[in-house]
Amino acid sequence: MRNCSDEPMTVPRKEAPIGPEWDSAHLGVWMDEQEPISVLNVTWKLKADAGLFKLQGSEIRIMDETTNQSMCVQFSFRINQVLNQEKWKFSMDGVVVEPGHTYTVSLFNLPEPSLGDYRISKQITIPGCSDRRIQSSLPCLQNGSLWDPLMSYNITVDREHKKISVIVDFNAAQYSEKYQVSIQNPGFLDSVFVFKENKTSLSVTFELGLWQLSQCEMLLIIQPFFIRCKNECLCLEKMLNYCPYYPARTLFIKAAAGLFIFGVITTFVIWRVSHKEPVDVSSSAAEEQTETLKFKERKRVLILYSRDHPLYENIILKLCAFLVNKCGTEVVLDLLDSARLGVLGSIQWLEWHREQIEKSSDKILILCSKGVQAKWRAMCGDKRIYLREDVGSPVGDTLSPALSLIIPHFIRSTSFKKYIVAYFNDISSEEDVPSPFHVTVRYKLMKQFEELFFRILDAEKHKPGRVNLIEGLSEGQCQLCPLGKDLQDAITTFHLYQVEHPHWFDDEVLESSELEVGESLAADTTATFNGGYEYDSSQIICGKNVTENRLYMTE
Repeated sequence: MRNCSDEPMTVPRKEAPIGPEWDSAHLGVWMDEQEPISVLNVTWKLKADAGLFKLQGSEIRIMDETTNQSMCVQFSFRINQVLNQEKWKFSMDGVVVEPGHTYTVSLFNLPEPSLGDYRISKQITIPGCSDRRIQSSLPCLQNGSLWDPLMSYNITVDREHKKISVIVDFNAAQYSEKYQVSIQNPGFLDSVFVFKENKTSLSVTFELGLWQLSQCEMLLIIQPFFIRCKNECLCLEKMLNYCPYYPARTLFIKAAAGLFIFGVITTFVIWRVSHKEPVDVSSSAAEEQTETLKFKERKRVLILYSRDHPLYENIILKLCAFLVNKCGTEVVLDLLDSARLGVLGSIQWLEWHREQIEKSSDKILILCSKGVQAKWRAMCGDKRIYLREDVGSPVGDTLSPALSLIIPHFIRSTSFKKYIVAYFNDISSEEDVPSPFHVTVRYKLMKQFEELFFRILDAEKHKPGRVNLIEGLSEGQCQLCPLGKDLQDAITTFHLYQVEHPHWFDDEVLESSELEVGESLAADTTATFNGGYEYDSSQIICGKNVTENRLYMTE
């Protein structure tokens, strides 16, 4: 092995041996220290002429065009006599290569001529992990090349309660600890994270109301997170059709569509005949219908939160499913947009969404928790913290750069209508709300979810002489639907975990010794967040500069 920057020995051209010629190149997998690696074997021949006796060796140079890394190996030898007409053959075995990379291989005999050269070279492109020759190598295994999920599913329909259950079973992979299993239908999304935890197979159950499904087909997605490809791994997708299990559903959908069209036409005809304004009905049911007709635009909400614990992440996903499917709200969440976030970087991703919200009636929902308060205090001068889930997540910590972006806008805003602050009072408290947000209303979830949703709609719950209600969202009603029950169960699970582990948050904070060597979080002593963004703590408005006008929701 030698330094590729060193120039080889040269002699006058007439004293230099001529160049070699290629023989073959082979790609395969070797075992190295009990780990399978993808390797390239290069073979070449010496030309049988008088120049053989001038040879002092050969040198081969291999450069990775993807990373610009180079390796040079010099072979030293002398040939004193030629015993037959066979050409001398040399090989360089076991050059470790990366799948999908292109390598330039250059070869020349020593010594080289001082003018010109007799070098030969060629490019070799290593196939991707779909090639069977290297599928079993460690880099490919860590990208899921041999993962065979053997996915199966079972659909059952409860006609009496108008529910459908989808049970999904699949095999776990060696190098993926976490999986995201999602089921989608137009206007419906439910997603859950599952962890391998030394299991070889996993099972996920979805329970849906038939009223949530507008079509017979549902898209099932299993997204693995292998240690190499992380959030860019190929996912498994399969279309499921539940109508064969419930034939009456097709007729029901057609009948419902027909009745809806008939109702719209009838209402329009009556209005045209009467030429009268709609009657102002004071009952809560009539008012609910009036409000529903007013808000035709689908609202969008950007959710900001701290990745405090896997159980808390599950709560966030359940809340998103509830907002999307029960409330008809479009949700923007880093976990559900990881592909675009990985391309743009968190700062550009957040700034783009913030600008879109500023131009529209959409909202930013800040869900406060222990992690939110701890990260805010770190921005104000306290010790920085690294949460286990942030370090292990493919999208990293998006909350800290988000606070740096929105709080200056929040403080300067003439009104706070773009921002909604809330926390789950079963697992968090008022103390988890950063001081800048003390000047606005803090909603307790799920107790005050209806009030929060009125904020999303830019509507008023209380009007002179009456109180508006939204069916299914009033206090105590959210958990009556399957999605609300799933959300409440997730909150209860995390609450019980907190009771059993009173120091759970401290356990989630990583010490510097626990961070991986070379990890940017550990190496960076400045306040640099994802996307290379740096904040200046002197420009952050901390607690001492915030008006302490506390506004509380009535019990």
